[in-house]
Amino acid sequence: QDFNNLRALCLSQGLLFEDATFPAHISSIGSNLLPEDQLRRIQWKRPTELQRNPYLIMDGVSRFDIMQGEIGDCWMLAALGSLTLRKQFLENVLPKDQGFQDGYAGIFHFRFWQYGDWVDVVIDDRLPFLNGRYLSVHPRSSNEFWPSLLEKAYAKLHGSYQNLNGGYLSDALIDLTGGVQVQFSLKDPPPDLEEILKAADKSRCLMGCSTPGQPKRNIELRNGIVQGHAYTITGAVKVRYKNGWKHIIRIWNPWGHGEWKGPWSDNSPQWDYVEPKYREALLRNKDDGEFWMSCENFQEQFSWLYICNNTP
Repeated sequence: QDFNNLRALCLSQGLLFEDATFPAHISSIGSNLLPEDQLRRIQWKRPTELQRNPYLIMDGVSRFDIMQGEIGDCWMLAALGSLTLRKQFLENVLPKDQGFQDGYAGIFHFRFWQYGDWVDVVIDDRLPFLNGRYLSVHPRSSNEFWPSLLEKAYAKLHGSYQNLNGGYLSDALIDLTGGVQVQFSLKDPPPDLEEILKAADKSRCLMGCSTPGQPKRNIELRNGIVQGHAYTITGAVKVRYKNGWKHIIRIWNPWGHGEWKGPWSDNSPQWDYVEPKYREALLRNKDDGEFWMSCENFQEQFSWLYICNNTP
């Protein structure tokens, strides 16, 4: 589908685009994602029906715009969270020639890497709702729609929303970058793991990690970590701590809330021993799904580390 031609046609006819290849229909959701009675209750709504003044992007693109919906696609959203930190990759995936202001015709497009090529995926902007709530990823601010529309395009690429319900973070990192990814088992980590993390962060790699357990169950442990879940690594630093140095890692949960409660978490006493200027630079004490933890705790709580960049 040619985005520019289709949009020009809709504008000339004064119509909003309706995508026959990924229709507002149960077939686009997938027949096994929800019980049948719920599937029948799904409604499709355009952002212009939900908000007087919708935007594709407001104040730039951030991981904090993303809050996972009912679909178990944390593997894709964790990769997307990492993508928001790497503007050189983001511009490939999220073309700038679209929005709700000029030339709006209910049509959008996003690019993903598939088998050696960038594929342009065209969608209409009808989003699925169940009982008035987003079925898909929902934006933290009610009138910004890039996460929901990008996720819809990725669902179309995979055939249905149901096909996003469980997957591999490593695949999503490649689909969003066309890059090369490497993964490390944290049960048997490389001896220089701390240095690898710091070097990967410095060379602007995309990074993610996952916890052991059943992906469909999402059991939250007492310490705040969710089992069978994918997370984004958003930073790795060495800080002055007491009389020495400490390697700490910053991690983000695609749910947009739910954080680690152990050492180095938002309210933990460890921060009292860090110089105030570093504490202020590093610590964001909010329930936004992002937290710090030590490298030791990271290895105990997580099972895999994924690192991706455009070259090895």
